[in-house]
Amino acid sequence: MGASDPTGFLYPFIEAEERDARPLLTALAGSAQAKAAESAALQQATLAASAGLLAACGAAMAGRFAAGGRMYAFGNGGSATDCATFAALFASPPARSADGGPPGCRALPALNLAADQAVVTAVGNDVGFDLIFSRQIIGHAAQRDIAVAFSTSGSSRDLMAALGEARRRGLLTVGFAGYDGGEMAHSDAVDYCFVVRSQSVHRIQESQAILGYHLWASTQRAIAKPAPTPNGGTE
Repeated sequence: MGASDPTGFLYPFIEAEERDARPLLTALAGSAQAKAAESAALQQATLAASAGLLAACGAAMAGRFAAGGRMYAFGNGGSATDCATFAALFASPPARSADGGPPGCRALPALNLAADQAVVTAVGNDVGFDLIFSRQIIGHAAQRDIAVAFSTSGSSRDLMAALGEARRRGLLTVGFAGYDGGEMAHSDAVDYCFVVRSQSVHRIQESQAILGYHLWASTQRAIAKPAPTPNGGTE
């Protein structure tokens, strides 16, 4: 890499005259290991801090699904891919969850609102980008449904507009946020807010992914739990 290379600042540990690759490989391996350890530690800390919220939110979501509700997930950019994975987990679950969830997990109705590029671009062009998800909530959702927003900042205007619309229509609302939680953490429009307390977008999204999986598993366990009987037992 020459001194005139405009991308040199991105890779300060790579030198043009370097002939021995071992120091470079060692540095790269050390960097990867440090990032993996940082990510794993954040995931464990986030799961521990969110344990009670995961159980409560999973039970609430199970109640909505039992009543015939559907889940709508939405997010921007990388968060749009996260909500796609999250919705697919509910709609097409594995045979058994890795953390010992019930066998034969139920497929539950879930839709990723960022998936339909025709709808997203039409609403964005004709009405405004801030309304691309709230307009879909208006068109699709019923009172028994669930709205789940994924964000790193927790303050995206289109997500907050959709959560506000969902709240007005009686949906159960769930937010995934990073940093200090942003608007989601303080909004009356959000019933359950999961905050990954990190300043790194990468680490936030990695922890949100594991949180989403555990929320799905919590919902599945709540659905599989025997219903109480009038005498206090279970069916």
